[in-house]
Amino acid sequence: MKIIVAKTAGFCMGVRRAVDMVLDASNLSGEPIFTYGPLIHNPQVLEMLENKNISRIDTIPERGEGIVLIRAHGVPPEDEKALNKAGFTVLNATCPRVVRVQVIINRYAKKGYATIIIGDKKHPEVVGLLGYARGNGYTITSMEQLADLPAFENAVVVAQTTQNTVFYEQIKAWFTQHAPHYKVFDTICGSTEKRQSEVRQLARENDAVIVVGGKSSGNTRRLAQVAMETGTLAIHIEDAAEIDYKLLGSAKRIAITAGASTPNWIINDTCVQVASKVKKQRFFLGYLVGFRDFLLKTNLLLALGAGGLTYACARVQGFSLVFVHSAIAMLYVLSMQILNNIITIKSDTYNHPERAVFYRKHQSLLKVLALGSGAAGLYFAYTTGFVSFCILLIMSLLGLFYNLNLPFVFGDKKITRIKDVPGSKTILIAIAWGIVTSLLPAIVNSCGFLPMLVTFAFSTGLVFARTAFFDVLAIQGDRITGKETLPILLGAQKSYLLIQYVLTIEIFIILLADWMDLFGSTVFLLAFVPLFMLLLIRLYKRDSLLSSRQYEFLIESSFLFAGLVAAVI
Repeated sequence: MKIIVAKTAGFCMGVRRAVDMVLDASNLSGEPIFTYGPLIHNPQVLEMLENKNISRIDTIPERGEGIVLIRAHGVPPEDEKALNKAGFTVLNATCPRVVRVQVIINRYAKKGYATIIIGDKKHPEVVGLLGYARGNGYTITSMEQLADLPAFENAVVVAQTTQNTVFYEQIKAWFTQHAPHYKVFDTICGSTEKRQSEVRQLARENDAVIVVGGKSSGNTRRLAQVAMETGTLAIHIEDAAEIDYKLLGSAKRIAITAGASTPNWIINDTCVQVASKVKKQRFFLGYLVGFRDFLLKTNLLLALGAGGLTYACARVQGFSLVFVHSAIAMLYVLSMQILNNIITIKSDTYNHPERAVFYRKHQSLLKVLALGSGAAGLYFAYTTGFVSFCILLIMSLLGLFYNLNLPFVFGDKKITRIKDVPGSKTILIAIAWGIVTSLLPAIVNSCGFLPMLVTFAFSTGLVFARTAFFDVLAIQGDRITGKETLPILLGAQKSYLLIQYVLTIEIFIILLADWMDLFGSTVFLLAFVPLFMLLLIRLYKRDSLLSSRQYEFLIESSFLFAGLVAAVI
């Protein structure tokens, strides 16, 4: 069985903006937070908002206080005025694509035009749009209803932004023939068009299509409808637990797509659950996939990567005790990463649901493993010298203190933990790795300053790129749990640019070191490591059909790749 994930699956721009706005308001404000009606049509997101004490109001009280967010679908203008009059601070999270339709309707309604909206009269977006029609609005949901419309002197025709594109083309053709003087606007969101076009193509190329998203979500229902119209088996689910594998039968290729209001963690969980079906059907493939997932969940692959990176840094400088230094790095990284995952299990519930379940189930055993590996790392560091032991001990303590309450002031903001310093996670992890993989071996072996600086920059840059990339993938879950990671501060696009700049500089540093003959004539081969990561990240940005789990495995393996490259230098 082959699983293909749609490139367009998940939050659209408008939904992401609305969710980000409400989460930022909750994380930064001490006032009560409300949404006017359901923010978006997804039950898991709404449950998440309730868990964060973000309440919902469906009617406008005479008096109120706190912050109210207007849903992504928009509301009638009189509702927004009433919320302000009641005393709320109103944040308008209406999707910009919907705002454009509101502006069109309002402009022509002022001139006396009738408004014809192709959409469900009861849908929140359409309800909001009708509020701008000045009492002269009509809704259409089928071709048969067109003949019943009055003959207007002037009218404007728009579509609900998530309307079926094929249906709207039929509507436009009808008006061109029967009412050519009406002004018809293309108001279906570009994201909606891409999703419907892609799911239509995927349905033709695969044996079955799973559409993930809220049952009350109009755009998700239409995705399922578009897939069904091709004759391919299509099922609409809200959660992976709803999948009936008997319906899928002997399907060898399954496509997974999701509505514009479906969060990443639901899509990822669905992929994992369907992949687990592959394990049961194909023993050998299942064994390989299970082993890969075990290495990722337990952080053993990451620890091996730390050993490989240390080996590369030590080998090019001609150090002795190369394997001891690699063992120290492996044990330290394994210890710190396991403890960090235990502490941040709440965000993993959204970012890595399967890992969160694994850590909750085996928390006691994992704590023993973390403490044991940390102690073993300190022992091996002691065998290489007292200075090395002291440095690793300080780093280990700082790693433990990272999540502890140690109040201090950072600018105008009171910080209770080191982890609360905005963007600290990505930078501190990179520095810690740089110290343990390059500085410790260099100090023990009395390395020259320039070679030590180059290997430190090489190691730190690779780890920074790796950590920042995973922070981008985890941006939804981190925002939900109130983390202020670098991608949340900079935004995903700027973070991607920064990652690519760092990796490009890494390549330049290695080539410069080769030109200077700093380590030997073949050190240029190490430039393939940042180049490999750069190509992977650029491939991900182009929405390759590889799953996020496959990207995670390849990125983590790049550190092992560094060790293998160093072995042939």
